[in-house]
Amino acid sequence: MPRTESTFPRLFGTDGVRGVAGRYPLDRATVQRLGAALVRALPRGVSPRLLVGRDTRESGGWIEAALAHGARGEGATVTSAGVVPTPAVAYLTRTAGYDAGVVISASHNPFGDNGIKVFSGRGEKFTERVEREVEAIVGDPSWRVADGEPGPVAAADLVDAYLEHLRAVFPESSRLSAAWLGVDCANGATTTVAPRLFDRLGIRTIVIGNTPDGRNINLDCGSTHPERLAAHVVSAGCQLGVAFDGDGDRAIFVDHTGAVVNGDAVLLMCARQLQREGRLKGGAIVATVMSNIGLEIALRDLGIEMIRCAVGDKYVMEEMLARGLSLGGEQSGHIIFSDYLFTGDGLCTALNVLRTVALTGRTLADLASDLTSYPQVLLNVRVRDKVDFTTVPAVASAIARVEARLEGEGRLLVRYSGTEPLLRVMIEGKDEDDIRARAQEIVDVVKTHLG
Repeated sequence: MPRTESTFPRLFGTDGVRGVAGRYPLDRATVQRLGAALVRALPRGVSPRLLVGRDTRESGGWIEAALAHGARGEGATVTSAGVVPTPAVAYLTRTAGYDAGVVISASHNPFGDNGIKVFSGRGEKFTERVEREVEAIVGDPSWRVADGEPGPVAAADLVDAYLEHLRAVFPESSRLSAAWLGVDCANGATTTVAPRLFDRLGIRTIVIGNTPDGRNINLDCGSTHPERLAAHVVSAGCQLGVAFDGDGDRAIFVDHTGAVVNGDAVLLMCARQLQREGRLKGGAIVATVMSNIGLEIALRDLGIEMIRCAVGDKYVMEEMLARGLSLGGEQSGHIIFSDYLFTGDGLCTALNVLRTVALTGRTLADLASDLTSYPQVLLNVRVRDKVDFTTVPAVASAIARVEARLEGEGRLLVRYSGTEPLLRVMIEGKDEDDIRARAQEIVDVVKTHLG
């Protein structure tokens, strides 16, 4: 029986290939095969050019070498940009004429993990269709990787072009020359660029998380641990602070009081600023199913539509591309400004927030207060089987009743867990007691018919 595409091993998840460094799918043999498969998936013709960047994990060097060995065996030329943020690779791939860009990083995960994500020559993350094609090539037993051992990868210092690109985001930076900005580089990829960028813009900074040792990336620092930055911002009297993740494609902020400001608040303040300048294409933004209903309501009051998509910035990107929109992102801090790049860029996000603060004359705390985050209730119920609950009349009816009560003033999300036999019922609304009762109503019906 012939092997179909669906039977090939899945390598790509919502954000590239992820795993523990040294174990499948990030063992040396598979990484070499993946490097070769990426080249085989590219249009045939002249020898393809690949650009590779990585974060500060100790495994990054050997993974880069293994991937380059596989790619070079298929005729590709591979150049290493060294330790640079993910969006730098996306930008440089597009502007410097590379056929594909590869980032070796596990983003906000601990140092023992790593990952591989791929950008097309347009600087956009590979679509799922292309990812499935690469997986099929990896799983095809009719070919093998070139013999030999991985050797050094030719390096090039390309980051200045990326920094100049970012400087154009905030031409009014002199308005903040008297302010102090707290910066947390997560001991990751932004350590090589963030201090240089802010210095060139004349913005005074207090930088933490900028002493990577290969193992301390994201360790009690960065966007997943903003409390350390918050303490520094408050004690040093900074106007605000920004914390990046390990590969620099997301940013979380803290205001002068130390309060955390997430991606929902950033989307609201930046959407309003773009609208004010006539730069909000389509009069809409893209957010994921995780964004709070409060964002949707605040945008609606401004006459801005919010389009929801699945979690993952590649889904945000695809929706933005399909609709020709200029802004989209996630609550976690992945924000895409398509005027500059079609992937999340923590530094670009930071500059847009700083620019909004400068042009409005408002503090970050004041801007963030425009967003009212509604209470959220999440209940889990164990099920026998993950059947399509919309085909169970009693469950579908309960869901419809709750949705009707919430219409315009709340949100219901019902979905199965990806790893456990659980149905998750999440409701957001103005009154926590009321939405908890509504969620329980659905859970009770599910217990009776699916539990």
